[in-house]
Amino acid sequence: MRARDAAHLALLLLAHLVPPGSCDVAGGAGSVNALPAGSAGARLAPSFDAATPRNVTALVGKSAYLSCRVRNLGNRTVSWIRHRDLHILTVGGYTYTSDQRFQATHSPQTDDWTLHIKWAQQRDAGVYECQVSTQPVRSFFVTLHVVDCDEIYQRMFSDAVPSARILGGPDLHVDMGSTINLTCLIQFSPEPPAYIFWYHEDEVSGRKQVISYDSSRGGVSVVTEKGAATTSYLLVQDAAPADSGRYSCSPSNAEVASVRVHVLNGERPAAMQTGSAGLSNSSRVIAALLALCALHARLLRAQLCSS
Repeated sequence: MRARDAAHLALLLLAHLVPPGSCDVAGGAGSVNALPAGSAGARLAPSFDAATPRNVTALVGKSAYLSCRVRNLGNRTVSWIRHRDLHILTVGGYTYTSDQRFQATHSPQTDDWTLHIKWAQQRDAGVYECQVSTQPVRSFFVTLHVVDCDEIYQRMFSDAVPSARILGGPDLHVDMGSTINLTCLIQFSPEPPAYIFWYHEDEVSGRKQVISYDSSRGGVSVVTEKGAATTSYLLVQDAAPADSGRYSCSPSNAEVASVRVHVLNGERPAAMQTGSAGLSNSSRVIAALLALCALHARLLRAQLCSS
């Protein structure tokens, strides 16, 4: 280490040991220490470009670049300090940490001194100080935010309201003896619902009850697939007229969605479910479009993580 760099490193350590108020270090993004009015050297004193970004966001595992633009640097030295532990990371072009992910870069033709953090981790988040070796020292502060792909994906849909819908509604007609097949789709939720309840209401008597696979009726099953969009399937075998009524899907994190089911004997309305009471053609189209949307979201998420 050259004698000049060693001396400067000692001065930096001393600056952080001096009690607050003993030296005038600018506190606030883009601010600098004030010089006495009318000072002859004020025009040549180092200054920070206030337009330099003061908040930087980086992806976990990717590089983070913290910029510090210093005008009129002269023969002073620029250092980067991590405020979490007051660790001096770089002095000029030298690195003073065993963590080789940190590196200061500077092009002689520019005023930019950039702290390059390779393979950023969550623990790297926090405030970093760009310091110029004036007396007293001058500082510019940059806050680093480190996020992962899941967090970005959630932010993309943070303004969307979680919603639930039963495909094929508002009315479904099925043959007596066939299987009632209802599909509830929950979208735009930051996380999958903790639970989903299905209800059946007899609209004649007004009786409403939770549908359970272990009910005395039997032949009832519920399958739930959780993900970016959660899907819950209700299957009621051997449909009978008593199974007609309003069916509701009630997730823990969205409004209730409902559909009317009509169990008929021999009639063929246009909205009739066929065979084992699968989805109607229009519902199949909707399901396909929703699947494409979910696929597009996954691809977008993968692109963000790989870029």
